[in-house]
Amino acid sequence: MKWLWHKIAGGLAKISAYLGTLGAFGVFAVAVLDATFVPMPGGVDAVTLFLSHQSPARWALYAAAAAFGSTVGCVILYRVSRRAGRRALARFSERKQQRVKELIERYDVLAVLVASLLPPPFPFKLFVVSAGVFRFPLARFAAAILVGRAIRFALEGYLAAHYGDRAREIFTHYYPYAALAIAALVAVFFVAKNVIKNRRRGAEVGG
Repeated sequence: MKWLWHKIAGGLAKISAYLGTLGAFGVFAVAVLDATFVPMPGGVDAVTLFLSHQSPARWALYAAAAAFGSTVGCVILYRVSRRAGRRALARFSERKQQRVKELIERYDVLAVLVASLLPPPFPFKLFVVSAGVFRFPLARFAAAILVGRAIRFALEGYLAAHYGDRAREIFTHYYPYAALAIAALVAVFFVAKNVIKNRRRGAEVGG
């Protein structure tokens, strides 16, 4: 089976490399495939970094294409998972399934947004599948994915445009910390927003 996997991986790498020559459309296509069922070797991160380095003036375009493509791919996986129901979660352990379900139920859109920001090996696809299986509202799901992915790919594009060959090294080394910091800021924002909203409601009831 190993030889078969290597052959498939090699074929996917060639597809990813070819799509990378198509500019923004290529980034979009790689992102859609990578977010659904076909993990592309190197993935959308590599294509975004490469193209942004080659054409620094277009880094924002490539980042946007990557974010929209990833969102479209996640929505496709969400819909398939919603139709499949619990069967879609079969490849994940019961412990992980329950943990993610609790996070989504407790933190709502914040859980999906933070998951979309965090780098591998964080089980992002489990959040996407779980959102579909447990029928998380589609519009809010898509918005959370788009915001999180836009932040991630915008950072990649900016680094590649301004730091060239060093961008991948910088991103790999610092992004986990940056992602956690951004996730913490997002969490603080949502918590503060809910606290203010609850206080206003309390004031209105008290008044």
